[in-house]
Amino acid sequence: MKKALAITAGTLTAFALPLVSFAQTITNVQSAGSLIINTINNVLVPVLFAVAFIVFLWGAFKTFILGQGSDESKEAGKSLMLWGIIGFFVMVSIWGLVNILTGTVNFGNNAGPTGGTPGAGVQIR
Repeated sequence: MKKALAITAGTLTAFALPLVSFAQTITNVQSAGSLIINTINNVLVPVLFAVAFIVFLWGAFKTFILGQGSDESKEAGKSLMLWGIIGFFVMVSIWGLVNILTGTVNFGNNAGPTGGTPGAGVQIR
């Protein structure tokens, strides 16, 4: 368990190093918000999806391979599979809310609206 925790801490540290180098580029609130949202979307979410997938696979392995003769092992594996699916559901929900926030507040979209006045799609000559 300690070895897995050390590997996880080392991996998270490696993902956090770019944040230290970007610390000087934050000039205003919008760029800080963009950095946080992009870090969540590009680093944290894929890592959490990978962890949930590994938990689900470990539960399936424990249920179908290791649990051939033991009902306790099958139940533990089913529980891990259930928690993996719950983790997927929660992460997809939160990721959707973050993307709604991103689209609503326009973090990372500095261009603003373009194109002028909307037309009807019919050209009259």
